[in-house]
Amino acid sequence: MLSKNVLKYLTSLQQKKYRQEYGAFLVEGAKSVLELLASDFEVEMVVATDKFYKENTRSLEKQPFRVEIATPDELVRAGTLQSNDAGLAVVKTKSNDFLYAEEGEYVLVLDDIRDPGNLGTMIRIADWYGIRKMVCSTTTTDWYNPKVIAASKGSFTRVQSFYTDLGAYFERISVGNAGPVAHRLEIGASASVYGTFLEGKNIHQVTFAKTGYIVMGNESNGIGSVVEKFVTDKVTIPRFGEAESLNVGIATAIVLDNWRRK
Repeated sequence: MLSKNVLKYLTSLQQKKYRQEYGAFLVEGAKSVLELLASDFEVEMVVATDKFYKENTRSLEKQPFRVEIATPDELVRAGTLQSNDAGLAVVKTKSNDFLYAEEGEYVLVLDDIRDPGNLGTMIRIADWYGIRKMVCSTTTTDWYNPKVIAASKGSFTRVQSFYTDLGAYFERISVGNAGPVAHRLEIGASASVYGTFLEGKNIHQVTFAKTGYIVMGNESNGIGSVVEKFVTDKVTIPRFGEAESLNVGIATAIVLDNWRRK
């Protein structure tokens, strides 16, 4: 059985303030834990069922971390999943350096994405289309929220994140003709910034620049006015039916698919 102290520690990591205090977060489920073990994240502890441990003894024993054996019921009490017959891990958070688009690269920028499931899905979509850097506004939900990690299906191990004030961020980088030139430090290659709006160029007709940024906005309000002034190319996903709006994760997939096609 898990001790009360271990159980208390695990459950505390469901809250952002404790993730920040301990510099750690939870990864739950067989697939996510196994992808984690193959990544460069520092693992503090793995809590596994006897079955999962026996099936993955080689991967677990070669690592310099603590392993605890637990029942599926204990894993459910310790974590956030409704069922878990495999394991969970306690992982050290990363403090990523300033991220920007290097020559020939694209960065996905998130302006105030609030839903953890949406963020996790967007990380997974970014991974699918080969995006390796995501820059998030300070109001975007916590990257290490258990629901974000679960929804990313292991993709969080391959995509870097950087949280910052987006207005200050875009003033610091080179983004074509956007923003006052005197305030930019010309970091990275000259780049275009594409943002999704209700009115803009049809995404299916857009020719993307070699280097750039793709901005996705808040689920209800879209891209904010502070970030909008840095957008060099406004794009829209044409509507052919009667739906009021698209889920931001679906919209991200459509935009990235068109980017990859061009």
